Amino acid sequence: MRYLTVALAKGRLAELAMELFMSIGMDCSEMKEKTRKLIFTDEKNKMKFILVKASDVPTYVEYGAADIGIVGKDTLLEESRNLYEMIDLGFGKCKMAVCGPKDLKDKLNTMTNLRVASKYPHIALKYFQDDKGQTIEIIKLNGSVELAPLVGLSDVIVDIVETGKTLFENGLDVLEDVCPLSARFVVNKVSMKMEKDRIMDIVTKFQEKLKA
Repeated sequence: MRYLTVALAKGRLAELAMELFMSIGMDCSEMKEKTRKLIFTDEKNKMKFILVKASDVPTYVEYGAADIGIVGKDTLLEESRNLYEMIDLGFGKCKMAVCGPKDLKDKLNTMTNLRVASKYPHIALKYFQDDKGQTIEIIKLNGSVELAPLVGLSDVIVDIVETGKTLFENGLDVLEDVCPLSARFVVNKVSMKMEKDRIMDIVTKFQEKLKA
């Protein structure tokens, strides 16, 4: 029996995913130790876990370097990879939103040549151009996007909002919700054919745990 490889997004999502795997009898004890290792194996269940950057999870899964991935919906929307999205795991809940100075709230729909800064240019473009029919200029940033409207780089930002505390501290507000986000269980399309029984066994056990 070959190993099933699971790509986990480093950090909090990986920790929550590990708890879920352990709750259905997988051995993730090695991953819980403080180590710089990136590959962990559960010999008994023939499972292999790899820790990768969140934005790379869909790539590993699409190309078959991992059979399964656990990653945020934001990454899936931004990367739009060819894979199966099986379950909403319900943790890592937050939302994607348009944020900016309060006084833009009522003007947002009528503004032309809106400048939007975001780490998620594809999500921002789809929301404004496809969903709302607005023409915008996208400014791709990798760091603290909250800074962009404050220094005149952009009018608004499209970013992930959990508590809204950072926005509030920087004098910004949620102007519009784009979509809800949470962790998703994704599967490589070929793996789904070759290892359907094993993968569906995990899916079913996860669904039972989530219901409970």
